[in-house]
Amino acid sequence: MIVLNVTYKCKPGMREAFLEKIASEGIDKSSRNEAGNIKYDYYIPVDGSGDLLLVEKWKDADAFASHCREPHFARLGELKSEYVAETVLEKFELL
Repeated sequence: MIVLNVTYKCKPGMREAFLEKIASEGIDKSSRNEAGNIKYDYYIPVDGSGDLLLVEKWKDADAFASHCREPHFARLGELKSEYVAETVLEKFELL
């Protein structure tokens, strides 16, 4: 299983707009509907920061690699340039 914790350090005041854009374009729903997806959920930290946490779980490396080739994955990358200042990725491979 592949687990990713993706922290989006959003530009000031842009977190809610980023999350709304993800939902309105169906990026989250499309990702959840992919073969091999176990979890794909966004979380807002309680610390009041502008961060947005995405927790992803994929059946295996092939499922994650397939996800990275999807059009909605590419679209998320495009949106990040508008809304996100920095992305921090933690990736874990579990047996």
